[in-house]
Amino acid sequence: MSKEINQITYNYKVVRQFAIMTIVWGIVGMAVGVLIAAQLVWPALNFDTAWLSFGRLRPLHTNAVIFAFGGSALFATSLYVVQRTCQARLLSDGLASFMFWGWQLVIVLAAITLPMGFTSSKEYAELEWPIDILITIVWVAYAILFFGTITKRKTKHIYVANWFFGAFIITVAILHVGNNLAIPVTLTKSYSIYAGTVDAMMQWWYGHNAVGFFLTAGFLGIMYYFVPKQAERPVFSYRLSIVHFWALISLYVWAGAHHLHYSALPDWAQSAGMVMSLILLAPSWGGMINGMMTLSGAWHKLRTDPILRFLVVSLSFYGMSTFEGPMMSIKTVNALSHNTDWTIGHVHSGALGWVAMVSIGAIYHLIPRLFGIQAMYSTAMINVHFWLATAGTVLYIAAMWVNGIMQGLMWRAVNTDGTLTYSFVESLEASHMGYLVRFIGGAIFLSGMFVMALNVWLTVKQKDAVALDTVAA
Repeated sequence: MSKEINQITYNYKVVRQFAIMTIVWGIVGMAVGVLIAAQLVWPALNFDTAWLSFGRLRPLHTNAVIFAFGGSALFATSLYVVQRTCQARLLSDGLASFMFWGWQLVIVLAAITLPMGFTSSKEYAELEWPIDILITIVWVAYAILFFGTITKRKTKHIYVANWFFGAFIITVAILHVGNNLAIPVTLTKSYSIYAGTVDAMMQWWYGHNAVGFFLTAGFLGIMYYFVPKQAERPVFSYRLSIVHFWALISLYVWAGAHHLHYSALPDWAQSAGMVMSLILLAPSWGGMINGMMTLSGAWHKLRTDPILRFLVVSLSFYGMSTFEGPMMSIKTVNALSHNTDWTIGHVHSGALGWVAMVSIGAIYHLIPRLFGIQAMYSTAMINVHFWLATAGTVLYIAAMWVNGIMQGLMWRAVNTDGTLTYSFVESLEASHMGYLVRFIGGAIFLSGMFVMALNVWLTVKQKDAVALDTVAA
């Protein structure tokens, strides 16, 4: 058996490709985000051009940061982890290459069509039907590659990170196909097969679970491998990780209705979404605590290891955003928060604080291993990146919290005769300073990504760095 294991080789080429593109698409997606944040402070920055208007660039930003940046991070890490934990090479090198280039094509097509105004108008699912079909084909290739590798594993046990990656792959496939069923009218236009309230319910079943599985379950797979690896400690409780897994995937799919409070959705369905969201706090915090407690006996490493700091602080933001989400699903709280910048702050405490930080930590862990060297070029630059990312995130979400609560209070304020105390324009004027702080926070976070790109460039350009395509176990 040991001889057989020694003959195993791993495909690092596709992991390296996705790792590099994680950084590239991170910069692109966040740069678009900073631009549209700036447009809310200085509206003239749309340059009176439809292509650069907020309404067209905003879906480009969300698709770029979720599916280009986040997707590339998930693909890089999952294809690395599944090989290492199964002690087996990827099922097919050709399928891996197809998956990489197919996903890059999806992203390029999104970057072309969304600014042109070709959109299904569904949140996080704006891409039109030909691109949706391409996504489905690439996703099937990914599923075959991932699960095919697990079937040829040399280890009896399937490590828990692969459970989370597997759930993310299966559920996102169901969500994507279910929500994007449409009748094509032209090459660039289609109409959903659902109508009215049913369409809204399908959309938020998809939309919230894109958060739940693409942006949570998948990244928990990253956490369960890279936190123990970087801390050089075993997972605090493997039993808790399994309980965390089953509780999370069985509860998350029911929570989407909380996006439709005070809408035409039946009241019982709204209440069910709220209750499931509140129950969801338990498995979410169970996973956060499990990750945090993995550092038992290794907390001192945070002083000298900024990569571990990225991973641990990401868990802090995960805990915070998964407390905030259930709280905001309570109907009385939602009456204040809905359609305000508070929601934007909540989304970005998860997106920047959790998803981006855990991805950045994992990529810093991977890059030296993918290029056959001991460490990144500069630990000091990683440290600078960490503080830029942390400061940028805190500024961003604090500004949006203040703006959101202020907006909610202004919109519901009434005079003694029942008329509104403030006009919408007055609430917009009051929000100006918050938008300026949000822009500054986003710009700081983006500057950290440029520091990362420079550090990675200097790392891979060292004379002893070699891009590894195939590595022996």
